[in-house]
Amino acid sequence: MASISARRLAKELNEIRSEGCPVGIALVKADDFETWWFSIEVMGESLYKDEKHMLQFRFDSSYPISSPAVQFVTIEGHTAPIHPHVYSNGHICASILGNEWSPVLSVVAVCVTLQSMLASCKKKERHAFIMTT
Repeated sequence: MASISARRLAKELNEIRSEGCPVGIALVKADDFETWWFSIEVMGESLYKDEKHMLQFRFDSSYPISSPAVQFVTIEGHTAPIHPHVYSNGHICASILGNEWSPVLSVVAVCVTLQSMLASCKKKERHAFIMTT
């Protein structure tokens, strides 16, 4: 019998393949239930116009109870966007990937949220590191 995680991911992948993704989001690779890749771009006027970024989703056996690990990756000419909630290594500071994660959220919902985060950005700047001593 398939795990809850595998059943959920199979359902999401079937929906993506049959219904497609929202505009600006595309499934690039999903060969297994461990790692998926999506391209994401902001449509319309924004600071990120004409930029395409790559997202990597990593799932563990407790998905969807726990959130996927999601980050922007530098691969095949794609770079992590310069954004206040994105570290230079591509890690994303977003509440829905942490304490506000809910099992009702889907991979596509996360992509749309990150697309919206980029679209609403008013100033391109890196996430500030705060050092304490």
